[in-house]
Amino acid sequence: MSQPLGHSAAFYNTIARYYDAENEQMLDDLPFYSTLAEDHGDPILDIGCGTGRVTFHLAAEGYTVHGLDHSRAMLERAERKLRGRADLRGFATFFQGDALDYAFTTRYKLILLPYNAFMHFHTPQTQRQVLARLAACLAPDGVIAFDLPNAAEAFATQDDSAVTLERAFVEPESGNYVMQQSVSTLHRAAQIQHITWIYDEIGADSLLRRTVAPLTLRYVFPSELDLLLELCGLARLEQFGDYDGAPFGEGSPRLIALAGHKVT
Repeated sequence: MSQPLGHSAAFYNTIARYYDAENEQMLDDLPFYSTLAEDHGDPILDIGCGTGRVTFHLAAEGYTVHGLDHSRAMLERAERKLRGRADLRGFATFFQGDALDYAFTTRYKLILLPYNAFMHFHTPQTQRQVLARLAACLAPDGVIAFDLPNAAEAFATQDDSAVTLERAFVEPESGNYVMQQSVSTLHRAAQIQHITWIYDEIGADSLLRRTVAPLTLRYVFPSELDLLLELCGLARLEQFGDYDGAPFGEGSPRLIALAGHKVT
């Protein structure tokens, strides 16, 4: 059974202090979003903005960007960073809320669901609900961008229930060394993946402290996304297999889709 969306907020509240350090090398998608912003303009809506990784990048390029996230702890970190960036005030703005029912008051030319954001909606019903909300606040010529893993590649892998070391990093505020591990289970019939993230942190006292944070994600196949878009008055415009614009196909690491209002 899938978890409610608040489950994702609880996960990010738990791991917020690790997030920037563990994702500091995640830069591959940023030029892609810069190109989209150049092509479509602003205002831009960043769904699941977290601590502002994409929001700050685009704001620094002079675009007006609104970041929406359900996690208070993540947004507190984003707002703290913004207070130290006087050059971005007026360009980056953050809001706390759930995209399923948030009262959007702006019509956006570009709406981003960056790295796996759409996977946090765990049923076709909630996926359709959020797409309907986004369609309502999308400018007539606006574009929605989805960045998802290629579900076919994930489903082809063999489950082994092993604990995997994902990365190790230094948490900058404490200076503590952190080993990030994960163990996951994929329920193929429901298209649901349950992941348990394990953070082993070694403090100045040489004691190891463990943080365990469960997360649920839902995989989406290309034809399924097309149908969801159609049900919400949207249509797929383009589809890529990676951030470099390569065609989507067998073996593609990502499913990058651009959608807009259906032409009637």
